[in-house]
Amino acid sequence: MALTREQIAQRAAQEIEGGFYVNLGIGIPTLVANYIPKDKHVVLQSENGLLGIGPYPTEDEVDPELINAGKETITMIPGACLFCSAESFAMIRGGHINLSILGGMEVSVGGDLANWVVPGKMVKGPGGAMDLVNGAQRVVVIMEHCSKSGQPKIVNSCSLPLTGKGVVNRIITDRTVIDVTKSGLELKEIAPGYSVEDVQGVTEAKLIIGPQLKTIDVR
Repeated sequence: MALTREQIAQRAAQEIEGGFYVNLGIGIPTLVANYIPKDKHVVLQSENGLLGIGPYPTEDEVDPELINAGKETITMIPGACLFCSAESFAMIRGGHINLSILGGMEVSVGGDLANWVVPGKMVKGPGGAMDLVNGAQRVVVIMEHCSKSGQPKIVNSCSLPLTGKGVVNRIITDRTVIDVTKSGLELKEIAPGYSVEDVQGVTEAKLIIGPQLKTIDVR
């Protein structure tokens, strides 16, 4: 059974280690903040100028002037700080972000990422993603395995405009966890109820079966 968006976010939260500085992209990645254990010290950064994002606010906590880069209302943890976008991007470009978790429209066998525009659709620009995929120490892409029309999103070559070339380290979908390696895409984990054949059938790129393939652990 395919994972829900919340379960994808829960699995992605397992990528975060204590002491990490992490940037969460727009879409499913913003849900990851809700699944970071309270006893794990993690600092979330937003490219619009905030270090120390907390979970989504409850109804009585909503502050319309406190938002993330996706224009969603957020909370701040004790010790959080605000600053200008120039300082924010200096953190990113300076390599100070341990992990960036981003959404994706397409990921290629070589780790190329397309996640900012669909031709013909109105967009305001790529935002901070192009900086994040090149400045963060590690990049994890989380997304549904297929598009709404059922087309594979893990492909041999991206057809959409690229955000970055050879930048993705790991892909987490509603069906799999896949590592981008020099030898190709290695299947590491698989959602309950799916077989390797099921996953390969909706993946354009050829998958390498990891020697210790296991079931994705979410609840």
